[in-house]
Amino acid sequence: MHKSASKWALFGLLLCFVVVILGAYTRLVHAGLGCPDWPGCYGFLSVPQSDSALETAQLRFPDDPVEAFKAWAEMIHRYAAGLLGLVILGLALFSLRQRHQPGYPVALSIGLLGLVICQALFGMWTVTLKLWPQVVTAHLLGGFTTLSLLLLLTLRLSGRVPAMPPSPHNTRLRKLARLTLLVVIGQIMLGGWTSTNYAAVACIDLPTCHGEWWPEMDFATGFNLLHQPVGPNYLGGMLDGPGRTAIHFTHRIGAVLTTLVVLLLAWRLWRSRHPRLAVLITLTLALQVSLGITNVLAHIPLPVAVAHNGVAALLLLGVISVNYRLRAPARERLRLHSRSLAGSV
Repeated sequence: MHKSASKWALFGLLLCFVVVILGAYTRLVHAGLGCPDWPGCYGFLSVPQSDSALETAQLRFPDDPVEAFKAWAEMIHRYAAGLLGLVILGLALFSLRQRHQPGYPVALSIGLLGLVICQALFGMWTVTLKLWPQVVTAHLLGGFTTLSLLLLLTLRLSGRVPAMPPSPHNTRLRKLARLTLLVVIGQIMLGGWTSTNYAAVACIDLPTCHGEWWPEMDFATGFNLLHQPVGPNYLGGMLDGPGRTAIHFTHRIGAVLTTLVVLLLAWRLWRSRHPRLAVLITLTLALQVSLGITNVLAHIPLPVAVAHNGVAALLLLGVISVNYRLRAPARERLRLHSRSLAGSV
């Protein structure tokens, strides 16, 4: 449709994936507060390094000594996110120039710009609210949402992925694909809540937890989304053992459910003569499950934990691609829209 815009959208998609990985790395090395202020670092545009800069930083933040490694991890993530914001801004401005062209995804481009502005605010609140789990989880989910919308923008601008022809079978398959997408999103939300509450190592054995099939768990505390106090430093988490165990165990149950639903979708795709889509999501799922098991048994090795976040993003993108491929053709969407308008009259 628009080669230049499509290439920029693809670049934004790849860059966003890098930002998601950098965000996971920053979180996993406990560098979320590597810079105690925002958007700079100890009042500087980069990490203070000279003796005078370090002295100034210590005077500004006497309770937060400079740790260069953590500060650079945080700032590199911010630089990459800032570059991504500029790319999305450019895509939004270009869409305004194309607003009179039929079919151009103007609303999607502008929506992405609004989302990335919200992401910047959540990035600020992540620091100012001292890694409050609700904000950190929302920031993580915002990153996945940005990645998903950039994929949709890339697919729409490329115009190379036609919708499948209408048929009753494809309609049923489309419903299963939508359900699978909701399940994967729910599992990613659970994964984010597990990570931000430092519950990934709450259980260190498989398939049991603490040697029990149903360990002691406190779901009320673990999923108390509305009454966690704002203000304490949440680095390392503040929940007790049963609360963290409840979060971790729920994530495990979600993993089993997600595996079953994704495999069902893959099987239905295979039977519908869409082997590439079936193999794509099956291999991604298998890798993700393997990484999750390794995380538990090896006690969250950093490369595996980062890869677990990245493959979760790939699984989400794969399921979104399936849904996009299964979308209703333009004529069918127009017919359904006309029917809904007639019903409202």
